[in-house]
Amino acid sequence: MVSTRASSRRKRFTNQSSFQRHQRIHTGEKPYQCSQCGKSFTRKYTLQTHQRIHTGKKPYQCSHCGTSFKQKAHLQTHQRIHTAEKLYQCPQCGMSFRLKHHLRGHQRIHTGEKPFICVQCGAKFSHRSNLKTHQRIHTGETPYFCSQCGKSFNRENNLRRHQRIHTGETPYFCSQCGKSFNQENNLRQHQRIHTGEKPYFCSQCGKRFNRENNLRQHQRIHTGEKPYFCSHCGKRFNRENNLRRHQRVHTGETPFICVRCGAKYTNKRSLIRHEHIHAGEKP
Repeated sequence: MVSTRASSRRKRFTNQSSFQRHQRIHTGEKPYQCSQCGKSFTRKYTLQTHQRIHTGKKPYQCSHCGTSFKQKAHLQTHQRIHTAEKLYQCPQCGMSFRLKHHLRGHQRIHTGEKPFICVQCGAKFSHRSNLKTHQRIHTGETPYFCSQCGKSFNRENNLRRHQRIHTGETPYFCSQCGKSFNQENNLRQHQRIHTGEKPYFCSQCGKRFNRENNLRQHQRIHTGEKPYFCSHCGKRFNRENNLRRHQRVHTGETPFICVRCGAKYTNKRSLIRHEHIHAGEKP
């Protein structure tokens, strides 16, 4: 038995390797580096899990529907779709969650707590993962790339969603109407069409929403928060899609194209207005 004293507490370990691993929390040492992207990790197992982003390997398969996952924990979470198991319930609104940390994150909707702060611009977030993703706006980092087409993403779930374009996979089925989805979140949101459920409500004005993201966007009306800002001119926005639309002013990107004449526009609204010309309508 190996032991170490930190402050007034003594932490014990069953073997020397566990003790050495623990010490890296204090030293910040990350000896295991990914040969593909250079990212470093404190544990060999974490490196091996990370490398599956590059290889696309998914060794953990669901026995119910065949969906595969890179991590065992993700498989276990997924399997609760089939069992409908939701162990953790919010005492304020009764909404249930499959994971305890999802409940904790959800409860911040009710408390308004945003403990994770961006040191670059001061934007505040209720989830650490949202802060990490936000920080890539400043760094421009897109560490997750598709092995099929090379496109890179700033979020792993965006990569997974993108990869289903290549595979055509839609593993999430609605038990009410049979419609299938490539994301679990899209399935849950769709099911609220059948139930009429609006579980997310604003503590300021009581307005209810069927999506958590819609609630967060709405709350910025009350707080005046504008967490998304343009790295070119500093202009700030309360929605990420508004920032992306604005950035086309600087980049000159015109992704909306008229199929009749090839005219290009920076936003969909301008394209729709233009299409009225072909239809003989007044815009």
